[in-house]
Amino acid sequence: MRRPYQMTLLVLSGLGLLHIALFTDLYLRYVKEGMRPLLIASGALLILLGVSDAVSYWRRRDHGAEHTDHAGDGHGHDHSTAPRAAWLLLLPALSLLLYAPPALGAYTASREPAKAVTQQDDFDPLPSSSPLPITLSDFTRRVQQDRSRAIKGRTVRMTGFVTSAKPGSNWFLTRIMISCCAADAQSVKVRIYGIQAPPANTWVAVTGTWRPSGTLGTSSAPAALEARSVEKVAKPANSYTDALPLTLTR
Repeated sequence: MRRPYQMTLLVLSGLGLLHIALFTDLYLRYVKEGMRPLLIASGALLILLGVSDAVSYWRRRDHGAEHTDHAGDGHGHDHSTAPRAAWLLLLPALSLLLYAPPALGAYTASREPAKAVTQQDDFDPLPSSSPLPITLSDFTRRVQQDRSRAIKGRTVRMTGFVTSAKPGSNWFLTRIMISCCAADAQSVKVRIYGIQAPPANTWVAVTGTWRPSGTLGTSSAPAALEARSVEKVAKPANSYTDALPLTLTR
């Protein structure tokens, strides 16, 4: 790869980062929200490096041309090149500008074991609202760790995307969470019974009650829901969080 192409690649990469971080929320498909300033700074730095390299290159080239005119040789030319593998960076750079890869979804979640939820010893009383908005992680903790069994018989509402299970009458409501970027993604899942699965990757709000099995409040109790209703909802901008569903309570 010759120098002009190297400089172009730097600028394209920088523009791509600024595009997804400044003018869209596409960056949330790849990294946590808090990393936005770093993406903006990285994009600006890449553009600055590309422009600086271009200015330096053309100055040396002009100086080399003048030297050739006076000395009659070609020692002023720059024949430096980068490895051919550098061309592989062109597609990611263009994709950030033209077509950003989609966020992780059912394909990834179906091939990864569910993330173990954090341990919790004390639980606050549950609000009296019904259906009760709750995250998948909190529901799982309530089912497997809350010795007061406060979740028993409560109608809850959770949102996530559909992940297919083995053929049968159940499927998974899923959320994918990241610590830093999409490379360290882990999923939390709640198995859904009673209603046929919508298409994979569909974002839905599921209302129902815990499906009794095992001993509630212990690890023998599965995170499973007997669904009463499933409604299609819009995919959130920041889909790598296990957030409360937006719903009206009564």
